[in-house]
Amino acid sequence: MSGTSGTAVTASQGKQVRRAAVLRTLRLIAVVVVMAMITVIGIALAMRIGPPSRQQLMKDARLSDKSVLLVGVKDDVPGIALRDTAGRYTGFDIDIAYMVAADLGFRPDEVRFLPIEPEDRPKMQARDDNEFVTVDLVISTFSITKEREDLDLVSFSAPYLRTEQSVVTRKGHANVQTLEDLAGEKVCTLGTSTSQSEAAKAGAQLSGKNRLSECIDGLLRGAYAAVTTDAAMLAGFVAKYPNKLQHHDIGLAKEEAWGINTGGVEALRTLVNLSLYNSFHNPDDRRWEDAFNRHLREIQPVSLPQQVAVDEQPEVAEVKVRQWPWDTRKYLPPAEPGKRRR
Repeated sequence: MSGTSGTAVTASQGKQVRRAAVLRTLRLIAVVVVMAMITVIGIALAMRIGPPSRQQLMKDARLSDKSVLLVGVKDDVPGIALRDTAGRYTGFDIDIAYMVAADLGFRPDEVRFLPIEPEDRPKMQARDDNEFVTVDLVISTFSITKEREDLDLVSFSAPYLRTEQSVVTRKGHANVQTLEDLAGEKVCTLGTSTSQSEAAKAGAQLSGKNRLSECIDGLLRGAYAAVTTDAAMLAGFVAKYPNKLQHHDIGLAKEEAWGINTGGVEALRTLVNLSLYNSFHNPDDRRWEDAFNRHLREIQPVSLPQQVAVDEQPEVAEVKVRQWPWDTRKYLPPAEPGKRRR
């Protein structure tokens, strides 16, 4: 009797153990199902009422199916955007373009630069050999102004560089402390630039050109007494001709903040701002600082007493975008010939 009773007790205990294990498994499954449902509902609500996803912004910006990003840039300004005889572009604007393009998912070899004239920047029209094409971005020393923002195809990103208007003359010219010191003299600047109005009000005899290099060539030949535009643009020429040109600080308080024109495409502006925001707030992201050091800081000494540009990236307001950590790919611009990237 005692042996049979013990066997029955053992069997009963085994059933209880198995039943308890089944209940624990069912409870675990129930918890997993509930958590999954909560996650799905949360994602659905976020997609309905939250900020747009990066994927949706890419689609709205018409970039999802693009294999090449077209960027309108200058091609004749050393330190900013210069095209060499082999067709390779270098400069601060070029590195910023690579940075933004990388965050949009484009490798360096998927970025194509096209020269764009000042008056064509609002229209997003760049030169491609014998025709004009619409570019995706304009990164071309484009100062942010209210008048430009009111144009149909202009939607500026947050600023990516701060500089100011200055003057360059040949060596030996009297010190230029204000634009009024150039009253009555022949002064060259870029057509449709923000520098025109200030120089005109000061009484200078203005000539407007499409290319800054044309102004500098005229200055070196003696056709003009001075050239005026943003200091960051002029500094590269002073560095190229340090024994022939000198930079003057004319004391204008107005700041020139350069922005990227996204052609009125709001989704694209959001994505570009997200790139600039991440660049500013991520201490491990040194791409902006590297671009400044490589192209602008090294030419500062020859431009003294004029400051070339502010050596800190302008602050960018928070950009609300839903994205996963793997949504953004970062590529470095091609290394300069003969240099290895560290």
